[in-house]
Amino acid sequence: MPVTPDLDTAAVHLASPDLLRSVFRRHAAGVAVITARGESGPVGFTATSLSSVSAEPPMLSFGVGTGSSSWPAIAGTDHVGVHILGEHQQELAATFARSGADRFGAPTAWREGPEGVPVLDDVLAWLVCRVVARVPAGDHRIVLAEVVLGDPAGPGRPLLYHQGRFNALRD
Repeated sequence: MPVTPDLDTAAVHLASPDLLRSVFRRHAAGVAVITARGESGPVGFTATSLSSVSAEPPMLSFGVGTGSSSWPAIAGTDHVGVHILGEHQQELAATFARSGADRFGAPTAWREGPEGVPVLDDVLAWLVCRVVARVPAGDHRIVLAEVVLGDPAGPGRPLLYHQGRFNALRD
């Protein structure tokens, strides 16, 4: 028979959005920016939900809120850009996370890349991916995307998100 540890019932919380947020604030995650070409220009958002899904074929996933300003473009596009940010890009991460920000205005440096996808400059790595599915998941969609091409060779160290803040990796 399995042994169940004594739980401090004062510390145990029922499932809620606040519980999930509190737990994931303790989970350090890499920081990415997802971009796409929208009908009225480029769109993008900061994501910490980026995951590698498959090596063969090369595939990844990320979550996007259906209430976000980027969702209409992500919902209708065939290709997205995925950018891994470096520790020198805290302000860029904050810009793409801020509602109502002019994400592609100065000082953001970017260019139109393959398939018309906005590609950010000076990132650790970037990919252009073909969207293969958008899976409903509560108030979000999980986007599955197959890697088409990219560049893994940007210099620097990764930017992390932990306890509600952007952080550098410590040795």
